[in-house]
This record gives sequence, C-alpha cells and structure tokens, in this order.
Amino acid sequence: MATRNLNGVEIRVVEDPARTTAELLIVAAGHVALSGGSASGPAFELAARLRPDWSGAHIWFGDDRAVPPDDELSNYRLAKETLLDRLTVLPEVHRVRGELGAEKAADLYDEELARVTLDLALNGIGPDGHTASIYPNAPALDESERRAVAAEAKWEPFVPRVTMTPPMFAAAGLLVYLVRGEDKAEVVRRAFVDDPSPASPASLLRGRKTIAILDGAAASLLPQG
Repeated sequence: MATRNLNGVEIRVVEDPARTTAELLIVAAGHVALSGGSASGPAFELAARLRPDWSGAHIWFGDDRAVPPDDELSNYRLAKETLLDRLTVLPEVHRVRGELGAEKAADLYDEELARVTLDLALNGIGPDGHTASIYPNAPALDESERRAVAAEAKWEPFVPRVTMTPPMFAAAGLLVYLVRGEDKAEVVRRAFVDDPSPASPASLLRGRKTIAILDGAAASLLPQG
C-alpha cells in the first residue's frame, strides 16, 4: 500500500480497495453512513465476513434514491443484500423512506439525524465529480442548517434523491472516499489535487479526517512521489 497526503487528504493506493475499506468499516464504532455504487458491494460483503456481529452500531445512508426499499435502484437494498442479510447480529438501521417521495423523506431524515454525529461516512465519486447526491453547482452545496435535503439527479438514473448535506459530512470523524477504475482518474485528480470548486463537489466535502482509498487506475493522474 502506498500512502501519502495531498491537500489534507490521506491517499491510500491499494491493490484491493474493498478489503481496505472493509477493514475501516469493521473497526468503526457508533454511527456509520454507507453509500451505493459498484465499489461498495464487495466492501460490504467482506465487512460482513470479517465482522458478523454489528451490535451497538447505527447504519445510516449518505444518500439514497426516492424509491421503495426493495427497488433495484435503492442503496438500502444494496446494503441489505451485501451486508445486513449476512450478519449474525444486526446494527440499528436508519434508512431513507424513499417510497414517501424525496421531499417528505428528506424532512423525516433531517429530523432523525438531529444530534447525530457520524463516526464514519463512506462516499464514492461520480463521473461528474458528485459525491453522495450532491451534484456540481447544486443548491445542496450552500446548505448550512439542514442535515438532509431532497436532490434532483443530474446523472443517470434520473430519479429524485435524498442526500446528507456538507455540514453533516464535515462533522464526521472520518470521511472515506472509495474509488476504483481508470474512468475515475480525472475526477479523482479534480477532487484531491485541483483547487476546490463547486463544479467538483468531491473537492469540497471533507470530514474531520479524510481518507481516499484508490486502486492504481483511479490514482493514475495524481502527482507521483
């Protein structure tokens, strides 16, 4: 594993990002926010094998689509199938009530998140630089009071969403970015090397500590050394 610091972010370039992420998840205590995306499932499966007892933990979702929990687009469904259904002892799960519609679900989630501080938030980065469901130049970037808001999707699938807000992520003890693949190399560079910009939300969102877990392809445009 190659580790270095870029602009206050600990960059870890590893052969197996899923394992490195799972190892962080299984030692996280308290409140943990999960994400969707193709990179998350393998990490969740491994985390379930490494730690089948999640008693005492609270599972949240950094974002989710406004769909029922059994919908194939649901981040909750991904976490249920790859993590929760494989555990011997479940955590307390706080899902987004997407079946109620984005606005109502966001209001309920915002209330439920009152007085909650995340110990760990796991995020990905989209092809346009979005993270969670905070898209380039989106109104959510200016949110300073709410913990969750409704969001209009700017990337496929075009389904209304609910997302945690920048203040919620900023208060997290650890914000972890999990990114794989050569197709993400450009947005990774923008997120961790270029000047922070609303055009690249992942360049703005940081926790009290931030770690980026990358494979070699995703890290290919980062400065060497």
